[in-house]
Amino acid sequence: MSQKLLVSGASGHLGQLVLLHLIATLKVDPVNIVAATRRPDGLSAFANKGVSVRFADFEDKASLGPAFDGIDRMLLISTDALDRPGRRLEQQLSAVRVAEEAGIGHVIYTSMPNADKASVIVAPDHARTEAAIEASGIPAWTILRMHWYFENLYMTLPGILHNAGQWFHAAGEGKLANISRDDLALAAATVLAGHTEGKQVLTLSGEEALTTAEQADLISRALDRKITAISITEKSLVEGMTKAGMPEHFARIFASFDVNTADGFAGTVTGDFRRITGVGPQSFSDWLANNKAALQALG
Repeated sequence: MSQKLLVSGASGHLGQLVLLHLIATLKVDPVNIVAATRRPDGLSAFANKGVSVRFADFEDKASLGPAFDGIDRMLLISTDALDRPGRRLEQQLSAVRVAEEAGIGHVIYTSMPNADKASVIVAPDHARTEAAIEASGIPAWTILRMHWYFENLYMTLPGILHNAGQWFHAAGEGKLANISRDDLALAAATVLAGHTEGKQVLTLSGEEALTTAEQADLISRALDRKITAISITEKSLVEGMTKAGMPEHFARIFASFDVNTADGFAGTVTGDFRRITGVGPQSFSDWLANNKAALQALG
């Protein structure tokens, strides 16, 4: 009998890429795929392919039981609810409880590297969600600790270009083992569509770790625009972001990512992506080349 596979947060960027890989890359029959989302209308293209689209709101526990009904394996994509401390954790703990109640046999969770000791302000959300999954009665689970997306550059590069190519950061000489969102989606889809049992923690990284200065140099060469990495303190970085209009709560969160890099928690290179998929991840240089036109259009 075919397994029923559920992707939560399916209308998000990562969720939609997972759906695409399930169908196009892994050739999973769409009738065995369930896409759970707060915005079902946004997944009409997948519904037309035969995917079952179900409403699920992690803040509405009553919606989760019907959404999780009959599911064998579930990908729990970490939510983006960061507007107040604890909100994301509450959502995810609720999802874990309902997944256990629904009898789901395997839960895959998208966490972050070194969740139990990282310096990122929101790391405890991941660590406590991991702990809840491990302490649950869910028979099998996989924690996918995902390094940051190359695609985050789409958020940071416009400000850098607007500021004459000056990239202010508080990462020091710390390194990042970033990876593309598409590669992460492929890995998540492969685990979801597989038949693995047991309990495991995997870390998905690129195959190289780069300092901010090294990234700036590669971006400069790829886009033919001078990008200069300028190391400053965490306090100065927060002040700069708040002066630019970012709420202080979010400025402190974003600055803590740099602190985490400086502390050495974001540069671990592993072979887990290759072990899962059988192929190597896209390099940062290749990703820049493949996305050159879109990145140049940012400024």
